[in-house]
Amino acid sequence: MKHQVDSTLLKSEEAVLISVVKKGDDILKAEEYLEELAFLAETAGAVTSKKFLQKLEHPDPRTYVGKGKLSEIGEYIKTNGINLAIFDDELSPSQIRNLEKELKVRIVDRTNLILDIFAKRARTAQARVQVELAQYQYLMPRLTRMWTHLEKQQGGIGTRGPGEKEIETDKRVIRDRLAKLKIELENISKQAAVQRKKRSDMIRVALVGYTNAGKSTLMNVLSKADVFAENKLFATLDTTVRKVVMNDKPFLLADTVGFIRKLPHQLVESFKSTLEEVREADLLLHVVDVSHPAFEEQIQVVNQTLIEIGAGDKPVILVMNKSDAFLMKDENEQKTSTDDLKKTWINKLNHQVVFISALKKLNLDELREMVYERIADLYAHRYPENKKSV
Repeated sequence: MKHQVDSTLLKSEEAVLISVVKKGDDILKAEEYLEELAFLAETAGAVTSKKFLQKLEHPDPRTYVGKGKLSEIGEYIKTNGINLAIFDDELSPSQIRNLEKELKVRIVDRTNLILDIFAKRARTAQARVQVELAQYQYLMPRLTRMWTHLEKQQGGIGTRGPGEKEIETDKRVIRDRLAKLKIELENISKQAAVQRKKRSDMIRVALVGYTNAGKSTLMNVLSKADVFAENKLFATLDTTVRKVVMNDKPFLLADTVGFIRKLPHQLVESFKSTLEEVREADLLLHVVDVSHPAFEEQIQVVNQTLIEIGAGDKPVILVMNKSDAFLMKDENEQKTSTDDLKKTWINKLNHQVVFISALKKLNLDELREMVYERIADLYAHRYPENKKSV
């Protein structure tokens, strides 16, 4: 039986959230980041009991937070019976060990939390292998006594070399499992590449965006598909591809995994084959939750991630979703309309911009017209000899 890394979180666990505001960082942004961490914790099944934020020039190399703040956190944990502390950064192995010793609770960092959510959300064989691979890559440098049961996966007695320590056995077990997972993922990726090649004569459009921006809801509206969508982070991990026809022009529409600030590099690496749909797309629909107070930063996060995966030069339509919930005020408390914002973004970017609500089906005709014009143009360039698509 294949070993799976245990899920970190259980349902309805109470947790404290902890973050450090580094020198030069914006305190308001740090508070927004903690709100996002709380949403991540909720998605994983935890309830946030309290948030702790400390200003430091840089995180303490030993315990992430300073001695006084650590004591305050420890007292709160002890008084309220908390058994989980979640940190909004990736912690070093030594920091995790020191924090567990000081706080006497399980320590989960941001990377581990996101990996846990991905593990719960993975549905297809490809996604499960990708997530398990990322988990083991994260786990390898963090091995402690808690993982010494892993040698049982190879049968226990008789599998360990003379004088070999349990920790070395565990590392060997994980290295072997990593090698098998990489081969398995390579085989799955080859099959996916063959499928993509069969579709290579079709125009391809991919939905991209920050997690929970509404990509899957828009996918359902445009393709009349039944793609899972809910108000939680990373509701979709597996790429879904559907054929869509607008007027006389057929094309393939792909819904992809959402991006997020500080997306673990292990996940970016292991999900590269899934993100091929983005790299090979002819057009990207960048879906933005315009109702989110930090939507501009989320756009930057997505753009940077697209560059990292080799898709930064793709033609883009910026789809400002959830515009029905949009509300912005300037420093004089004057409300900004979506029309004003649209003008701002048209001046700021080279992309086309459209404001919609996928959930309430608002202004979808303008989006469809934009997409159709781009698809028709792509067809004209790809098949100049044909007046009509096949």
